[in-house]
Amino acid sequence: MTILDKIIERKKQEIADSKSKISMDQLKDSAFFARPTFSLKETLKSQSGIITEFKRQSPSKGIINDRVAPLDVVSQYEQYGASAVSVLTDQDFFGGSFEDILSVRNHINIPILRKDFMIDDYQFYEAKSIGADVILLIASCLSPTQVSEFTELAHSLNLEVLLEIHSEEELKHINSKIDFVGINNRNLKDFKVNLQHSVNLKNQLPKDILSIAESGIYHEKDYRFLKEKGFNGFLMGEYFMKNEDPGKKFGEFVSNVAI
Repeated sequence: MTILDKIIERKKQEIADSKSKISMDQLKDSAFFARPTFSLKETLKSQSGIITEFKRQSPSKGIINDRVAPLDVVSQYEQYGASAVSVLTDQDFFGGSFEDILSVRNHINIPILRKDFMIDDYQFYEAKSIGADVILLIASCLSPTQVSEFTELAHSLNLEVLLEIHSEEELKHINSKIDFVGINNRNLKDFKVNLQHSVNLKNQLPKDILSIAESGIYHEKDYRFLKEKGFNGFLMGEYFMKNEDPGKKFGEFVSNVAI
C-alpha cells in the first residue's frame, strides 16, 4: 500500500466522522458560505504567479515548520505579492486543520486554495463553508468521471478547480471545464522529484489551459527554468516553510527573481 493509498483510506473515515457531526445544511448556514470568492485566474495575471503555501509537515519530509502561526505567515505572503495561498487541511498526514483557513480568511484579500484529498461531495461544501476559493483535485485518486462531476459541483459553489496530474495516463482526466492543470514535480507514490518530466507533460496539455508547476521547486533556478518553459503559476510550499520566517523568505525570493 502506497502513502497515497493510506491517506485515502484515512480520509474516507474522516469524512464519515465529519458527516455524523455536521450536516450539509449546517455547512450551508456557515458565515463564509455566502461570501463572494476571489479568483485565482485574475490574481495569476496581476500578482507574482506564485501560490505560496502554509504547510507544517508532510509524509516525505516529516515536520517542516510547526512553530509559526498561519496569519503571521500568509499576511506576509500577501504583502510580498503572492497570487494565492495554499493551506493544507489534512490533519493526520500534514498537520493541517480547518482553523488554519478560518484564522486567516478575514485578514487577506487573495484566493485561498484548500489543499486536501477531495474524494466526496461533502468536502466541497466544507471548503466553501470555511472560506476557500479554489479546491485541488488529484487525478491519481479520482476517475475522469469524478473529476468532471466534482468540477461541476465546485463551479456551482463558485469555487475554481486546480487539477493535479503527474503522468501521461492522467492527461485523460483533463476536461474543458477545469480552470487550471497543476503538474506535480513530485510523484505522490514514491515522492521523487523530476522537473523535466513535468515540462514534458506540460507540452502535451491543451494550448489554452493555464498550467501550474507544483512542488519540488527548491531554488531560484528551478523557478526560472519552469517559468521559461511556459508555466503560468508556481505552487511553492516547503521552500519557504522550512525557514524560521517563511514570509520574509518569500519576500527575498520575489526580490531575487525580479518578478
